[in-house]
Amino acid sequence: MKPEPVTVTVPLGARSYPILIGSKLIDRAGALIAPYLRRPRVHIVTDANVAPIYLGRLQAALTAAGIASAATVVAAGEASKSFASLETLLDALLDARVERKTTLIALGGGVIGDLAGFAAAVVLRGIDFIQIPTTLLAQVDSAVGGKTGIDTRHGKNLVGAFHQPRLVLSDTDTLDTLPLREVRAGYAEIAKYGLIDRPAFWDWLEAHGREVIGEGVDTATRDRARTYAIAESCRAKAAIVGEDETESGARALLNLGHTFGHAFESLAGFGDAVRHGEAVAIGMVIAFALSERAELCPAGRTERIVRHLKAVGLPASPRDIPHEYTVDALWTAMLGDKKVSDGRIGFVLAKEIGGAFTTADVDPAEVRATLADALETAR
Repeated sequence: MKPEPVTVTVPLGARSYPILIGSKLIDRAGALIAPYLRRPRVHIVTDANVAPIYLGRLQAALTAAGIASAATVVAAGEASKSFASLETLLDALLDARVERKTTLIALGGGVIGDLAGFAAAVVLRGIDFIQIPTTLLAQVDSAVGGKTGIDTRHGKNLVGAFHQPRLVLSDTDTLDTLPLREVRAGYAEIAKYGLIDRPAFWDWLEAHGREVIGEGVDTATRDRARTYAIAESCRAKAAIVGEDETESGARALLNLGHTFGHAFESLAGFGDAVRHGEAVAIGMVIAFALSERAELCPAGRTERIVRHLKAVGLPASPRDIPHEYTVDALWTAMLGDKKVSDGRIGFVLAKEIGGAFTTADVDPAEVRATLADALETAR
């Protein structure tokens, strides 16, 4: 018999909600979700990769709990985070006659969570939604905290809304169907929390990271490590979101590695060349390299991070991406990031592992020099 799920709460007063983390949760979803519905009717949004594996199981669990469901399946991949896909989804929801008491369920990875969450935020001026993330990256990051949105030709996640879910249901068994590359990409976001403000968690990851990835260990050891890492990541994010829901202060720390990473992603066309988590991993390395260059962080920390990322199979340098970059192109892409204010790029830098901070007071010449070093190393 599987143990009861671990519960982590996102503390937002009357809008607080639980994250349930455990095994076989999709098969119990009806009973787990029912208390959070305003009426026993839901509309599921999923993608063409996830639907054949989990949609039928989810709908069976909902039916067993007396919950009616309809579903919309969108194309898999980052391209679905677009105005065109959003319009198609909204039309599908309205064609299905969703009401304000209908709850939307996002079943899938980060793309589905972002797209469905944004649709829930705007259809009928806002309806409830529930996240059922099926990738490691979504379970530890994008499904938690209420950020929703789509991409535009100007960059990633530039159109969206803060819209908190009522519940997050993270079934760890869904990770068993992921390619190893996707597990590693999700692990980058786990590592991020240790680097931001949880040095003891970083120490644990250095000792147990390969167990989280699932290499060279038995299933029971892997599952224990994954559950702990997911729960600890959610606790870290929940604490920050509870303090700063709309990213006016501390929540910006969650962007460690992302200013650089989004530039790598956008220039590579959001395709197979680089996954989001892979770009974030490289971005975190560059953020620490910049911190060391500016003498904000002791020497050797970047090397330590590179060593661990490589140990779990993640890229740590632009040389690991099959795409050619230039300093000018990266800098231009970074200037289009949503964290730019008054023409100045906001960075997350670090004084130490577990000692991240935000600043816009960074010499552009030092940023460009750090990027040049990274690209030179890549040749």
